[in-house]
Amino acid sequence: MRKVDVKDAVGLPLGHDITEISAEKKIKRVAFRRGHIIAQEDVPRLLDLGKSAIFVVEPGETEMHEDDAALTVAPLAAGANIEHDAEPREGKINFRAACDGVFRVDAERLYRINRLAIPTMPTIPNNFPVKAGQQVAGFRIVPLTCDPAIIDQVVAELKQPLLSVESFKLKTAAVIVTGSEVYEGRIKDGFLPRLTETLKPFDVTVTYHAIVPDDRQRITSEVKQAVADCDIVFVTGGTSVDPDDVTVLAVQDAGAHYEVRGMPVQPGNNFTVGYADGTPVCAVPAATLFHRATALDILLPRLLAEVPITAEDIYRMGHGGLAQPGAEDHFPDCTFGIN
Repeated sequence: MRKVDVKDAVGLPLGHDITEISAEKKIKRVAFRRGHIIAQEDVPRLLDLGKSAIFVVEPGETEMHEDDAALTVAPLAAGANIEHDAEPREGKINFRAACDGVFRVDAERLYRINRLAIPTMPTIPNNFPVKAGQQVAGFRIVPLTCDPAIIDQVVAELKQPLLSVESFKLKTAAVIVTGSEVYEGRIKDGFLPRLTETLKPFDVTVTYHAIVPDDRQRITSEVKQAVADCDIVFVTGGTSVDPDDVTVLAVQDAGAHYEVRGMPVQPGNNFTVGYADGTPVCAVPAATLFHRATALDILLPRLLAEVPITAEDIYRMGHGGLAQPGAEDHFPDCTFGIN
């Protein structure tokens, strides 16, 4: 690209977007778009914007322009339930969720793309719950132009889409409350209202509810019935390591398989995720009653979107798995659960 004094640029096409920024007016917007033919009356405004010179495209230019780089990358990066801008603005294209669900990004490939230094793609964290229309990523190159070979390397990383959103699929839930003290009416159950409220934003309805004593066979029977009737099952109480805590054992008797018992997350160390005939069965600890955000809240979106949760996923949750004081007041917009 060739640099031209703005006073000599009348009649020439602008080779890049020019941005107007005013802290006083609280604006940041495109004042002139790429390709705009500079008119005499544009000169004073360009000078006001601090542009004493502009850049124009030379004939036979071999460098790739930022707009072309973004237009090349965007359709390849966007996977299921991802929308993106039709045209770049200031060289950047934004990506948005096309539906409510869980955002998914291949973090290793994202790292390799950003490691090229010239391309930049920031995203929200992997496995983060999103709403339709929410921005999840952006792409642009840092300089105005770059060697096309750099974008070729990005394209090579995008043989499979990089970004996607898994929509929420599960719609019915069972809440089985265990504990002889609750069954006998000695204390009031707090799990049903807590879980009902937690599921509400995801449009999941509790359609099966039972209160049972600390009886392994009774719990097993209820879990089997709940698995047959509902998309996801929550079994509360008796999830710790006390000798009389039989919930996890009873759930296993019902056919649920647990990769890992508990997880490296606080609060919610004893939250345990298993599957019985493909149905998620979760053992929910008492911490859920005392904290707004626990391991349950971190994993729930993934469970509802049918994103598999492996033992390796659980082990990795230790990084970012410690809630800071007060984190529950602004979850999920905090560090808790981000790794």
